Amino acid sequence: MKLKIKFKIVTPERTVYEDEIDQITLPTADGEITVLPNHIPLISILVPGELDVRKGGEEIAMAVSGGMIEVRKNEMTILADTAERAEEIDIKRAEEAKARAERLKEEKIRADETEYATAAAILEKNLARIKVARKHLTRRGMRIE
Repeated sequence: MKLKIKFKIVTPERTVYEDEIDQITLPTADGEITVLPNHIPLISILVPGELDVRKGGEEIAMAVSGGMIEVRKNEMTILADTAERAEEIDIKRAEEAKARAERLKEEKIRADETEYATAAAILEKNLARIKVARKHLTRRGMRIE
């Protein structure tokens, strides 16, 4: 029997995904990592980007904006600020949010560091959403408008 990882990703609003998986690749503060069964215990910071879950022959792509990860023996939990499955992302809305964040970031360059950091985080989140959604749609042979 092939070993699996008991995986769960939750946000403050909902459980985004929960299942037994084969592997997961995700962005951390120290770089992108892949977790396989029997991975060493780990606690790390999740950064904005793409999370790629593999289960059998299926690939589940998600956009995340940050959070924390915990890996224990064949068990992994992610507490994410936000997480969306690729098929849930509305590219048009994400593009609009990205444009608003870019304008806000430009305005905040002259503002204090906290406001600038907030604008930059919003921008990073939406860049990740757009990347994941476009990649997901392209793989499925769908046209991107």
